[in-house]
Amino acid sequence: MSQSVLEQLLEMGFEKQRAELAVKKSDGLPDAMDWLERTQDTPIDELLEEESSGANVAKVDGGAVAMSLVCNECGKKFRTPNEAEFHANKSGHTDFAESTEEIAPLTEEEKKKRLEELRERVKAKRAGQSEAEKEEQKRNEKIRQKATRESHELKEEIQRKEQMKEAAKKRQEKLDDIEAKKRIKAKIEADKEERRRKAEEAKAAREGRSIPAPAAAPAPAPATARPAATHNEARLRLQTSGGNVMKTFPADTTLFEVAQSLESENGLTVTKFIQNFPRKVFEGNLDLGKTLKEAGLVPSAALIVQ
Repeated sequence: MSQSVLEQLLEMGFEKQRAELAVKKSDGLPDAMDWLERTQDTPIDELLEEESSGANVAKVDGGAVAMSLVCNECGKKFRTPNEAEFHANKSGHTDFAESTEEIAPLTEEEKKKRLEELRERVKAKRAGQSEAEKEEQKRNEKIRQKATRESHELKEEIQRKEQMKEAAKKRQEKLDDIEAKKRIKAKIEADKEERRRKAEEAKAAREGRSIPAPAAAPAPAPATARPAATHNEARLRLQTSGGNVMKTFPADTTLFEVAQSLESENGLTVTKFIQNFPRKVFEGNLDLGKTLKEAGLVPSAALIVQ
């Protein structure tokens, strides 16, 4: 085994076991590189198995000096047994014989030219592999960016829904608090009236007089046909991609809740509201957390939904 050829192959980046087998099966660096190029897609285990099996070689009759080997199946001639083995591994031919015909060796110029051609092929192959790796990296980067973008959008959507739920919860708590205060006030008034009545009865008893039954409350005046004007509600004309939607909300409804209503009832995903006259854009946590009254949308307004 030529150590200088093996070292050159190792310097070029070939694995040691494959390089040793290439040197064994070839005659010089050009043949070794040619063998490596031809067997680059063959597993090393398969090459070692073929090496151990070998090829059948016949003897020349008559005791003549053998100058070359010939493949009886295709007629191709070879200078060395290594070249014949390489041909056997590549073609599957097994019938070889020695020949007295001498094959002229390659000149130094031919060797240099062939070596340069092999080096160029190796270089081109590595450049192709490098380009393929770059394309693979680009594809992986695009996949990573898409996954990151989708993850960010999902987080924003989850955060937006949580904010809308929190706004609805605060609104419900506010309504519950108002109702509780009303009940407490009514209870206080009822207690006050009961104490007043009892005091009046006690005073009448001391004075020896009776308390007349309370007069029937006068019938309420009939409601007028025209309802009283109120600023506790907001009538909104919402311009969506599917057409206009008319909705009425309490004045203390937040824009988050309006967006939630459109999502649940109309299947719309809302990121912002736009008012043309006067020009206003409501988006983000701060704006969407405002009530309709705080946003100046009471008693009525027209909004573009996006």
